[in-house]
Amino acid sequence: MNNIIGRVSVLIPLYNRASYILETINSVLEQDYPDIELIVIDDGSTDGGDLLVEQFAERGELKLLRHPGRINKGQAAALNLGLTVATGEFIAVLDSDDLYVLGKISKQVTFFKQNPNVGLVYGNGKGIDAAGKVIYDINYDNRIERSDPNDLLLDCYFLLPQNSLVRASVYQLAGNFDETLRSGQDHDMLIRLAEKTKIAHQPIDSFRYRRHGDSISAKGTETRWRCGLIILEKAAQRYPYQKSTLRKRRALVNFRLAHALYQKKTNRFEMVWRMLLAGLLDPLRSFAVLTGREKVR
Repeated sequence: MNNIIGRVSVLIPLYNRASYILETINSVLEQDYPDIELIVIDDGSTDGGDLLVEQFAERGELKLLRHPGRINKGQAAALNLGLTVATGEFIAVLDSDDLYVLGKISKQVTFFKQNPNVGLVYGNGKGIDAAGKVIYDINYDNRIERSDPNDLLLDCYFLLPQNSLVRASVYQLAGNFDETLRSGQDHDMLIRLAEKTKIAHQPIDSFRYRRHGDSISAKGTETRWRCGLIILEKAAQRYPYQKSTLRKRRALVNFRLAHALYQKKTNRFEMVWRMLLAGLLDPLRSFAVLTGREKVR
C-alpha cells in the first residue's frame, strides 16, 4: 500500500446486490470527510449491479475493480484485490447492502488523531430491514472495551465491516483475508487485527446493518460454523489465547453447528456428538441453555 496521510479507502465487495448498491455507494459519497477513496470490487455479479456502479466510475467518483474474466472468487479475494490498490492511511470495509451514517468517517478519523495508540475503532449503529426501516439498535456504550483478543474470539461482539475503521498499517501486519474460507472471513480478519493492535469503541451512531432474506448472514449457517472451527484452530496455533477461551469457543461453535444440523434435519449422528461435545466443553452454559436461562438465538 502507498498510504496517503489522512486518506480513507473504503472497500465495497459486490456480488449481486443491484437492489442496494446505489444506496450503499451514496452513503459513502455523501460523507462530510474531504479525502475518501471509494473502491468497489465486483466479484462476478450476474444481476447487473456492476453495471450500475460503472456510471460512478465513469464520473471518477470511485474505482471499479473486477477479477480477470469477471469470475466469482469470493468476498475474501475481492477484498484482497481492493487492498492491493488502496492508498489510504485508513481502511474501511462496507458490505454492499449496508450503509454509513453521515459523519461516520470524519468522526472516526478525528478519534484516531486523538488516540494515536489505537489501530481499530468501532461505533454503534442500527439494524434495518430490506426497506431501510430500523428494527433494532446495535449499541456498545455499556460494554467495557478491554482490547483483549480473547474477548473477540469468544464473543465476536462487533463486526469488521460497517462500523470499523482500521489503520492500513495494521492490515499490513495482519496480512490478507483468508481466501480458503467460504464464510467468516471478516471474523477471522477481525481477530487477527485485534491480535496486532489496540482496539477502541467510540460512542457514535455510525452505520446501518441491513437484514433481509437474501443476506449472507441469513444463509449458509452450517458452512459458517464449520468455517468457525477452522478459524478457531488457526487462531489457537497463532496466538497465546487463554485455555478457557479456546475451550468455551469450541463449545459454542460445536453447539451452533449442531443446531444448524438440527434445523437442516441432516447428519443426525454428527449433530448428537457435537451437542455432547459442547456440553462436555462448557457444562455450565449448556445447563443454562437446557434450563431456559439462556435462549438460543
